[in-house]
Amino acid sequence: MSEHTSASENPEVATTAGAVRGAWRDGSAAFLGIPFAEPPIGDLRFAAPVAHRPWEGVRDALEYGATPQRKALSEVTLIPEPSIPGLSTLNVNVFTPSPTTPTDAGLPVLVWIHGGGYVAGSPASPWYDGAAFNRDGVVTVSVSYRLGFDGFGWIEDAPQNRGVLDWLLALEWVRDNIASFGGDPSRVTLSGQSAGGGSVLTLLGMPRAQSLFNSVISLSGPPTNVTLEASEAVGRTLAEIAGVPATIAGLSTLPEERVLELQGEVSSIGGDVTADGTAPADPLAGIAGFLNAGLVLGPVVDGDLIPLATADALASGIGADKHLILGTTDDEFAMMLAGATDAMAAIPPAAVLAGIGVEPATIEAYVADHADLGTAALVGQYITDKMFRAPNLDLAEIRASIGAPTWMYRFSWKSPHLGACHCIDVPFMWDVLGDEHVPAIAGTEPPQALADDIHSSTVAFIATGQPGWPAYDDADRAVRVYDVPTTVLADGYADTRSLVPVRVG
Repeated sequence: MSEHTSASENPEVATTAGAVRGAWRDGSAAFLGIPFAEPPIGDLRFAAPVAHRPWEGVRDALEYGATPQRKALSEVTLIPEPSIPGLSTLNVNVFTPSPTTPTDAGLPVLVWIHGGGYVAGSPASPWYDGAAFNRDGVVTVSVSYRLGFDGFGWIEDAPQNRGVLDWLLALEWVRDNIASFGGDPSRVTLSGQSAGGGSVLTLLGMPRAQSLFNSVISLSGPPTNVTLEASEAVGRTLAEIAGVPATIAGLSTLPEERVLELQGEVSSIGGDVTADGTAPADPLAGIAGFLNAGLVLGPVVDGDLIPLATADALASGIGADKHLILGTTDDEFAMMLAGATDAMAAIPPAAVLAGIGVEPATIEAYVADHADLGTAALVGQYITDKMFRAPNLDLAEIRASIGAPTWMYRFSWKSPHLGACHCIDVPFMWDVLGDEHVPAIAGTEPPQALADDIHSSTVAFIATGQPGWPAYDDADRAVRVYDVPTTVLADGYADTRSLVPVRVG
């Protein structure tokens, strides 16, 4: 721990493990890289997280904690997320407008879990800076967790869902410490985007997590449904390729670089893997695998910590007392086939959908609903709808059927070159359109008025549980459509309904 400026110049806060020193920034304060757990190395690498031991004196919290990126971010995210070397990878960042004057009436709290396909990402992104939320009276926390095989890979004698256990310990840290930073531990909203959105939906459906938050905002979150059997198959395949037992002892003999190579082979976005770890050569099989295999290195329905798939958990009433916002972007992954427009022009879209395993009745309804699209655009939209929009609509329908408070939105504003793509709603929600990385996704003139709409609705929801538009119900199925101008549309996901499973009872 290095010496820095005096406590009179830097805010200090006492936590359950010891005091931390942050930095003032235009009326609010940032405390970066606070460890909530011991470094997950050595005997702890494949173990449940262990709360960080107490330290003496005041610990500097002036720089982001370690979040080394072990997979090229360009492969999984459009969000700028830096790679920070180090071993202590389980840490939190706290942004607060009132760090030294906690009161009985603490401020509402936003806890953000980053995305990145559960294999990449970092809470140190400039898009996750809490300054705008602090300006509007919200304490903001971003958390890190173990990624890839370390966090989610099946190992015979290790606890499953280790990354999920990391989230839980981070939320317990928030519960026990956030009042010292001016936050109210009884007013915690969880949020995340992509895999982060899936993370908070997973927590919403977990009995063990219910006491740790009171509302959820999921941006483009894929619901958890990977079975323990599928996870075990991937774990055993990885160990078989490596020539070691699928145990802690066996996998610990492999250098980290080798585990990461194997992880890339067995979790290829191309879909299923063969016995030697290679992806299928048929591109249609690759798309089918991409759609149907799920994120195998992510949360797993283990029957214990995660007792049910997200949809089944919500249908059973778990989390029904929590307020929930569900949202997706209109185009998400539609750009996947943008370069194949000419090559696919002469192929009927029904033939391509059949080639990736879509049922005939679904094909007929979906093609009819998207008759204005060419083949590449239609199949690209199908990928978006199958992976994101339909599963989220399904969750909204489930929640509406049991009277659980739920709101839905669509981000429909199209950037000049990527449309309403995956990740684009994040800088609008965080009100960071001035960040230098935003033009790459949103162009040089993104509408600030739209950011004002989204950010203010988010703040209102965090503070009051009401985002400012009608809840989603069985009557009009109201959806907020974020565009210029922003509107509210009845049955705003109607073009996706053919992909939603029919539920009985």
